[in-house]
Amino acid sequence: MHSPNTSSWSCVIATPYRHETLVDYQDANRNPTSPEEASITIIIVILLFLAIVFGPAIWVRRVLERYSLPADRYPGTGRQLARELLDAHGLQSVTVESTDQGDHYDPQAKAVRLMPDRFDGRSLTAITVAAHEVGHAVQDHTGYGPLRLRTRLVKATRGVEKLGAAILVVAPFLGIVTRVPALGLVTLAAGFATLGTAALVHFVTLPTEIDASFARALPMLERHRILKAVDRPHARKLLAAAALTYVSSALMSLLNIARWLAILRR
Repeated sequence: MHSPNTSSWSCVIATPYRHETLVDYQDANRNPTSPEEASITIIIVILLFLAIVFGPAIWVRRVLERYSLPADRYPGTGRQLARELLDAHGLQSVTVESTDQGDHYDPQAKAVRLMPDRFDGRSLTAITVAAHEVGHAVQDHTGYGPLRLRTRLVKATRGVEKLGAAILVVAPFLGIVTRVPALGLVTLAAGFATLGTAALVHFVTLPTEIDASFARALPMLERHRILKAVDRPHARKLLAAAALTYVSSALMSLLNIARWLAILRR
């Protein structure tokens, strides 16, 4: 018989809870990740990766295609506008040429090169891209530092991506033949580092592209009153697309590295 002054909870309160009991209870109520949830997570990660890698390239292409129509939006062609802008900056020695190797400015040949649809085109895309490439020619003329750095990097890394792929092919066999695993690993690391230089060059190029678009091309188009008023916001979008072209190339280079990783893990 209990003492009248003793609470019925006293024996319970006096006995401390076992830590193990609490831990066991938590473990029992913890929901493990199901195979379905793990699969969904993997799919989401893959989709995000693909969006990051391919998204910029898709956006750039859509923007350029969207403003390629109407094809006769402006009275002059991309070639004619490039020539006029170059002459206005005293760059008569810089040529304007047609190419199938992508729109670009060649600082060695001193040439603005445009794809045929920009070279002969009269669309908003044609004149905006032409102005962007003239922007690079002006950078070269004024000794713009980042452009010179990019030119040196491109020279130094020319053919490096192919070399990196060759190294990655040879690396595993080198470790087996020499029976020195460390040598194979070092060669493998060198291969990935070589492939990564292409992506690095493209990322370093971004400030140069932004300057060519918004510090050179856009002021030229506005100063010479080339753009129709309603086209100004669209031209800004096109100039952003032109600047991001190399970013999309850099991301594709990273995808190439991921592809080699997947091959070597097999």
